Amino acid sequence: VYICPVPHVKGNMIFSVNTDDLLARQLASMGFKGNTAKAGLDDSESFLLVLHVERRITYFEKPGVANTAVCLEVVRQAFSDHGYKHLVIASTRGETGELFSSALRDDDVNLVVVTHSQGFKEPNTSEMPVETRRRIEQNGAKVYTGSMLTHSIETAFTSKFSGLYPTIIVAQSLRRFGEGSKVCCEIVMMAADAGLIPEGEEVLAVAGTGYGSDTVLVLKAAASKRFFDLKVLEILAKPRA
Repeated sequence: VYICPVPHVKGNMIFSVNTDDLLARQLASMGFKGNTAKAGLDDSESFLLVLHVERRITYFEKPGVANTAVCLEVVRQAFSDHGYKHLVIASTRGETGELFSSALRDDDVNLVVVTHSQGFKEPNTSEMPVETRRRIEQNGAKVYTGSMLTHSIETAFTSKFSGLYPTIIVAQSLRRFGEGSKVCCEIVMMAADAGLIPEGEEVLAVAGTGYGSDTVLVLKAAASKRFFDLKVLEILAKPRA
């Protein structure tokens, strides 16, 4: 095992040599070849396999708005270390969206703030004040209000007839990792559905429990129609409770 820089990954990652593995051959076909002499092999060429990469994770003892400032610093560090270009944030009343958009307004970042849907609490109402929305947009961010994937038609059926439907199962399953983790997955798909972030790219997502933020994830973006292509790649911050 030795350290080797890889063109498509920033920083060094740890690799091992394996000439028989199928994945190794696939990597070789992509142009990743080892150094036979350095590896001490007799074969004419060697192949490299990723073993692991280490990341720092921030865990909060309790969920909630008190963790928002730390989540902002986690995001800033992630941008600095890894050069992400897209950030999706959940913001109900707009305070979190305004905080992040103001702090990152001079960065080269596509920042998308996703709100609750229109009429989420009661008909013909929006929880984010118009002036707050305007200030977020003036900071260079996009604000998206649309149908929430886990609060739509199936929610109406559950409320009227009870029962359990696929969307509810997905939502409750994701909540095993915390409310923020569920929301992160949801808002990334919503942003992709709206064409505000590209599918297939690694994006940062920030969400929380109630208000504020307490969760930061790295996801491979996908539209809701391709839910099974959505991948949670890394957890950068989340509550333990």
